[in-house]
Amino acid sequence: MEPFAIMLVKSLIIFVALLTVFAYLVLLERKMLGYFHMRVGPNRTGPWGLLQPLADGVKAIVKEDIIPAGADKWVFRLAPVISMFTAFAAFAVIPLGPPIQVGPWQIHLGIADPPGGVLVLLAFTAMSVYGIALGGWASQSKYSLLGAMRSAAQMVSYELSLGISLAGVLMLAGSVRLPDIVAAQETLPFVVLQPLGFVVFMIAALAELNRVPFDLPEAETELVSGYSTEYSGMRWAMFMLAEYVNMITSSFLISLLYLGGWHEPQFFPPFVHLAGKAAVLLFRLIWLRASLPRVRYDRLMSFGWKVLLPLAVINLIATAVWVALR
Repeated sequence: MEPFAIMLVKSLIIFVALLTVFAYLVLLERKMLGYFHMRVGPNRTGPWGLLQPLADGVKAIVKEDIIPAGADKWVFRLAPVISMFTAFAAFAVIPLGPPIQVGPWQIHLGIADPPGGVLVLLAFTAMSVYGIALGGWASQSKYSLLGAMRSAAQMVSYELSLGISLAGVLMLAGSVRLPDIVAAQETLPFVVLQPLGFVVFMIAALAELNRVPFDLPEAETELVSGYSTEYSGMRWAMFMLAEYVNMITSSFLISLLYLGGWHEPQFFPPFVHLAGKAAVLLFRLIWLRASLPRVRYDRLMSFGWKVLLPLAVINLIATAVWVALR
């Protein structure tokens, strides 16, 4: 059992690190989108625009916090807090490397290692839709409400495919703890054994993140800004913080479940190897945003139920037969 002081220090370090990565991930995305679209991107604030996150943070803090007259004020204020809390709580379950020995204590490189493991993480990610749904409803705006309803329907549709595709990994590993799943991939990453499950999980995770081409809950061409239309200042920034932290969590989770986690090659420190895989997956999210158009909402729902869900079930049945015969 780790001392409380060590757990507190780990929590503070990871919290500050996530805030820093969030700030510069936004800058990186804006710069990369500029290059993809043959633009320059932010380059005025500091050398190469490196102080742009600081300027954006100051702007969000000092900007007037407007609450619509007809809004449910308590729920309106609470919604972005729920989204931010669930985003950080989900990342708390992510192990960032194998345990290390420090004196008499074995230090887990993560905030928490619950027996439920990945199931606890999925529970927190599923709860994130409450923040979006409550924010859209409390705004008393038709655009916000439509965005919230879209997000809830999208979450239900794609969460099912995501969970079923994950079941194949859990059967192969024989455990729901993320360190055990990584240990089961010491010789062969699960992406080799679960190529179909890997593709289904990646697409379902992208839909749950509300990222292009599945960003229908925001859809500025139809809904102004969807569920966050009536938000401004720090409350709007909290929604964006939750979105980017969820992106980071998703990238680390896919690396742990399918890409071998921190295993191989041995000449890299485990954390560097894991973070490198997550960085490649984050680049994929930005690349997709620059490349793909937003799909129509009815086609998004049809794809989730008629294509992704049957593929996830086929993968689950094939994995169950393979495990039973093995």
